[in-house]
Amino acid sequence: MKAYDFKLVLAGASDLTDDQGDALFAAGCDDGTIVSRDGEVFVRFSREATSLEQAINSAAADVERAGFQVDHVEAHCPV
Repeated sequence: MKAYDFKLVLAGASDLTDDQGDALFAAGCDDGTIVSRDGEVFVRFSREATSLEQAINSAAADVERAGFQVDHVEAHCPV
């Protein structure tokens, strides 16, 4: 498997409490870095999967399991 790097921006979140961060970690986002900056909260992942699509879908499911919604995904696509 390959590691895919991307970030999921959380909908409606402008700040994050410690409990919410713990919920993300417990839901499976332990391969991500949670960032709250400039009124936006996102999780930057480096997730192992067989494809970028599978990596994003599994990370989004983990974020939703923690009680959040994904606003959008940002992924770097090399040329």
